[in-house]
Amino acid sequence: MSTLSAERELWNLQPRHRWTVAEYHHMAEVGLLNEDSRVELIDGEIVEMAPIGSEHAGHNNYLMNFLAYRLYGKAVVAGQNPVVLGGYEEPQPDIAILRWQSDSYRGAIPRAEDVLLIIEIADSTLRYDRDIKVPLYAKNGIPEVWLLDLQNRQLEVYREPGHSAYQQHSSQRTGRIAPILCPDAVIDLAELFPDL
Repeated sequence: MSTLSAERELWNLQPRHRWTVAEYHHMAEVGLLNEDSRVELIDGEIVEMAPIGSEHAGHNNYLMNFLAYRLYGKAVVAGQNPVVLGGYEEPQPDIAILRWQSDSYRGAIPRAEDVLLIIEIADSTLRYDRDIKVPLYAKNGIPEVWLLDLQNRQLEVYREPGHSAYQQHSSQRTGRIAPILCPDAVIDLAELFPDL
């Protein structure tokens, strides 16, 4: 084993401090983090978020507009806003459909029990979203997650959360789909992937 490999292995064995959501918020209060900091709290670690490209942004805009129109007065559609999942997790999903609240969650950041659907849009972040964030959502009881895979032009649908994985998983490139808890929001995948 090379010296560099041994050092990396030793580094990986070192205990880490897991930041709590309260500590994470305190960092913002004292100015260590600000609104321009593109970070999220995942399993107690502050993770930098990838820059958003034009295709990602365009899909996000399309889905936000479509869902807000379809679900007005029935659910709150939040874009790239935090959701507190537990004591050590506050991700910022691309889109979260939340239980209706007339104040649009001005009084408090939504929690896991407020979430009806999370949508992550993935291009360069596909492995991170699939391998880290989807299991995190399952562990915290998020009823449904959609992973819009821009690389492979497909929608991955995760339902029935378990301890660390979803019991039901499917992929679609064509057809129509609606969130289980928001059946009025039927999306035609031909609108998401018009070139297929």
